[in-house]
Amino acid sequence: MKGLDQYLVPYIISQVASLIILFAAWKNTRIARILFSLLFLWASGVNMYSGITNPDVYLEYSKMALPFYRNFINGWFSHYNHVLVPLIAFGQLLIGIGMLLRGGWVHWACAGAVLFLLSIAPLMTGSAFPFSITVSVAAWMILEKDECDYIWKKEKAMQIRQSIAGAD
Repeated sequence: MKGLDQYLVPYIISQVASLIILFAAWKNTRIARILFSLLFLWASGVNMYSGITNPDVYLEYSKMALPFYRNFINGWFSHYNHVLVPLIAFGQLLIGIGMLLRGGWVHWACAGAVLFLLSIAPLMTGSAFPFSITVSVAAWMILEKDECDYIWKKEKAMQIRQSIAGAD
């Protein structure tokens, strides 16, 4: 993959992080939701700042991307990156917040995470591929397995489980 020699350390860190998130989604979806929230809130902050102060930095990703993404980045995206990058950052902010909430918010956050992560996969090294695929699977696992209650209400869920188990 292009750019891997230049970004090897962040690439390896990203792969380890993706496996941690996937493991968390498998074992404890609440922890995975917290990790997703931290990841997307951090990404939102970085992308909002960069998108406002220096949006052209995102054009560098074209060098590592698959050809059809390279053409998109160097074409249409390059003309509107000053608007698109902050919009993407706002979407990441909503995902980060949604992972902390409950019900439909969690569902929408998971769907948004999957959509976003799959859409950056063609950036290849620029998105630490296959990071986005691995973390998409984790988001899907949360969507399928999580009770979708506030993450700080674990005690309530435990009480319900205990009362059901005691009724048997």
